Amino acid sequence: MKTTNIREYLQKYRLITDGSFGTWYAEKYKTNEMPELANTDAEKASRVLAIHREYIAAGAKLIRTNTFAANTELLGADMDAVEENIRAAVRLAKQAEPLFIAGDIGPIPMSVLSNDTSNDMSFEAQSDIDSGAIVPEEQYYHIAKTFIKEGIDILNFETFSELSGILPAIKRIKAEHEVFVMVQFSVNQFGYSADGLGAGRLLSKAAGITEIDAVGLNCGVGPGHMGKIISSLNMPFDKFTITLPNASYPARIRNRIHFTGQPDYFADKVAELADRGHIDIIGGCCGTTPEFIRLLAQRVVTEQPPREKPQVAVADRTKPVRDNAFFAGKENASTKLIAVDLAPPFNADDQKLLEAARLLKESGADVLTFPDSPSGRTRADSVLMAEKVRREVGICVMPHICCRDRNAIAIRSTLLGAYINDIRNLLLITGDPLPYAARQSIKAVFQFDAVRLMNIVQDMNAESFRDAPMCYGGAINQGRRNLDVEIGRVRKKLAAGARFFITQPVFNKEAADRVRRIKEETGARILCGVMPLVNRKNALFMKNELAGIDVTEDIVNRYSENASREEGEAVGIALAQEIIALTEDFSDGYYFTFPFNRVYMLREIFRSRL
Repeated sequence: MKTTNIREYLQKYRLITDGSFGTWYAEKYKTNEMPELANTDAEKASRVLAIHREYIAAGAKLIRTNTFAANTELLGADMDAVEENIRAAVRLAKQAEPLFIAGDIGPIPMSVLSNDTSNDMSFEAQSDIDSGAIVPEEQYYHIAKTFIKEGIDILNFETFSELSGILPAIKRIKAEHEVFVMVQFSVNQFGYSADGLGAGRLLSKAAGITEIDAVGLNCGVGPGHMGKIISSLNMPFDKFTITLPNASYPARIRNRIHFTGQPDYFADKVAELADRGHIDIIGGCCGTTPEFIRLLAQRVVTEQPPREKPQVAVADRTKPVRDNAFFAGKENASTKLIAVDLAPPFNADDQKLLEAARLLKESGADVLTFPDSPSGRTRADSVLMAEKVRREVGICVMPHICCRDRNAIAIRSTLLGAYINDIRNLLLITGDPLPYAARQSIKAVFQFDAVRLMNIVQDMNAESFRDAPMCYGGAINQGRRNLDVEIGRVRKKLAAGARFFITQPVFNKEAADRVRRIKEETGARILCGVMPLVNRKNALFMKNELAGIDVTEDIVNRYSENASREEGEAVGIALAQEIIALTEDFSDGYYFTFPFNRVYMLREIFRSRL
């Protein structure tokens, strides 16, 4: 049982943990069943106790409860059953009598975007749920609370790809109880998590949280790559640090996962890393058996060297983003910034788009934006299209980048390519779901939503684009039923580095007032969306076919059924001018979307101002 305070112990000694319970359970008992199920199985509970005792005999001073997957999603059970499982796991861990016990908490799977949400014009999801993302904050809290009720005062949050999902629960628990909180992130061999965030930024952010006591990395990579990643970082000396690499990389043999790493190599590498990187808590993750821990315990110097004077945690090196060409000359100008949306073509013919871009430049547009296959229908790549327009037309461009079609690897690749081609402005959005008919043959990715996408760019600004960071913004859906939810989204995006926002098209005073409230409560820089409808058919389509765009019956009735093209456009121009008048006291600019590429209307809208 625990005989001393972990903080006092770590001031004097390095703490050796156990290895991987899950992979050793599978190997030892030749099974693919979830090891957590054994906690409450009278016939198999002895297996759990036996593994704990093996790791303790090998030299582990801290063991983690057999609860990595003890949550409602992975156990497929309700919270009462999860709590019962945790209580059983704690009883077994206590029977093993280690020096320290940590309540082990792994990620709870969550769906980022439901296929049932509707997303217009590549803007944010219309649901009042946060872009479909259900952050299981309450469950993390209840899991942690259950451990504390069972007498566990060390909580181990491991194998996470980002911090936001668990941070609210950590803050609540620490406000209520004196517990020691360990947080570990999992990254790949290049140092990036599944959410595309770099190890340096993840550790820096966690180290800056008062409620977190120890930070580090686990899983994902073997000891060699873990060493390279750790060596490239300025580990935060004002927190206890953790390193728990895998034995090696997995291989599938006869439909079973095996780790082929050698215990001697693992022990040498981790012991070397502990000395070189001043690591306080060391042990193993996937593939590390009791033999790995036994050799590690023999080779590591457990007495702590003198701790250096605490340093500031790893610095977030993002410089304040200079307002580049997007906002150049507009910061304090009386004129508003004018952005115009140009949808890339469905085919390889880009001549009409280039002609429209040239006309818009002559008409006074400041920036042209390019949607990322809106409505889930294939168009020319937004970044490549933007780059060609920038090069041939000589105007500021801003491609949209959505989360639907790319995972974190592809997103980073796209961002690097954009940056190399001098694209510095981005609109980052969650994106439209695929059309229902396409879902049988095309798979959406949606690895994350717009806020997490912004976190990736913020991370790359700190690491790769320090000298000239990218300027990026997000979307506002002022038509969301619960405006407070949308205001919360805007604040999250601002915290993730968003420098500006564009709104859904505004068609009436009510919508303008909702945007005004967002502006007043957040201070965000906002370009109000303006869509000059061109005829009655166009107005009826927008009213009835696209959710989230509030085209009223009064607006439809302003268009005559038999009006000429010129008459219909005149109504649209007048409507746009009215919206500008409604919003000019608070808007920072306007974001135009012209139906059917009728971009020549821009000059008419601003004729009296040019």
